[in-house]
Amino acid sequence: MKIALVSPYDFAYPGGVANHISCLERYFTRMGHEVKIIAPASKAVSSLGDKLIAVGKPRPVPSSGSIARIAISPWLSSRIKVILDQEKFDICHLHEPLLPMVCTTVLRLSSTPNIGTFHASGARSWYNFGTPVVKFFLKKWFRRLDVKIAVSRPAMEFAQKHFPGDYTIIPNGVDSEHFSPSVWPIDEFADGKMNILFVGRMEKRKGLNYLLEAYKQVKQEIPNSRLIVVGPGSRLRNKYEKRVMQSGLKDVVFIGYATYRELPRYYKTADIVCSPATGRESFGIVLLEAMAAGKPIVASNIEGYNNVVSHGAEGLLVPPKNAGKLAQALMTLMTDESLRQQMGARGRLKAIEYDWKHIAQRLLDYYLRVLNESPRKEEFYETKATLV
Repeated sequence: MKIALVSPYDFAYPGGVANHISCLERYFTRMGHEVKIIAPASKAVSSLGDKLIAVGKPRPVPSSGSIARIAISPWLSSRIKVILDQEKFDICHLHEPLLPMVCTTVLRLSSTPNIGTFHASGARSWYNFGTPVVKFFLKKWFRRLDVKIAVSRPAMEFAQKHFPGDYTIIPNGVDSEHFSPSVWPIDEFADGKMNILFVGRMEKRKGLNYLLEAYKQVKQEIPNSRLIVVGPGSRLRNKYEKRVMQSGLKDVVFIGYATYRELPRYYKTADIVCSPATGRESFGIVLLEAMAAGKPIVASNIEGYNNVVSHGAEGLLVPPKNAGKLAQALMTLMTDESLRQQMGARGRLKAIEYDWKHIAQRLLDYYLRVLNESPRKEEFYETKATLV
């Protein structure tokens, strides 16, 4: 099968959708399928080689408390039409399929079966601010989707609010071999201190300011502790570093961006992984990674997170924006090694259920179902027979 995975976001910039697509590409390729990724890219992605077909120049656009790096250009149509004509895909799988302009252009021009996965969740969206003309065309293109998928119930409800229809939930996955408990920790942090790990972008909605406030209380009660902050971002990082310095808070380490290859070692180094996001999270990918690494979790009790972590099983969930409760939960785990081990072991077992090999197979089953209902199914099976 020849599969197009389409992303509206800059594929050279780290993000959940890009990671999702990269993992699907790897597993589909292992299964013997031919896969191409169509996405804007601000620079070459050497690890993908010719598997990435770059289209458009991405630019930063504010979106739902974050920054979306997307390509906005009236010249994309001719480029994408040439790609689709040359590649002759069996399936186009579009991620955030109604986000301009790469995905909407592929959706408009594609003559193959189209599958859309909706990732986002939140109270605010650019959907709300579109003109009646824009909304008319979005609804028209939405009808070109043969199958609608959401990564979680919050993502499904968010999409249904704007685009009613039938959706199937197929969650994000995790590479449970990559995020393995057997990797080596970061040497400089393996010194006997109790490590709390935060992984996420330096954005206000990720709640790092509440974790810093909570860590002040933790540090007073448990002096032999450390907070490690991993994630990209510069503006808020400078603000947070200045705040830490002015308060005299010790043992807060800002790492910055860590590559996908490096991340498992940071999880291994952690005693607890903390995700204090304030909301608008459709799925807790960081939580899955931590669970795969066998680490207990303290996280906000928000939609998207409480669908992944069960309170008292794989971790502790606390009210969002509540530094006091956050500190209390952290100290509960920090002072109970047995509880940390039990939660970490349960998390590892649960994460294996989300392994990408299972998620990729579920998606392939959907592809086959759509192809069976497509006028192109005879052509597909002739091609498959030839390959065999």
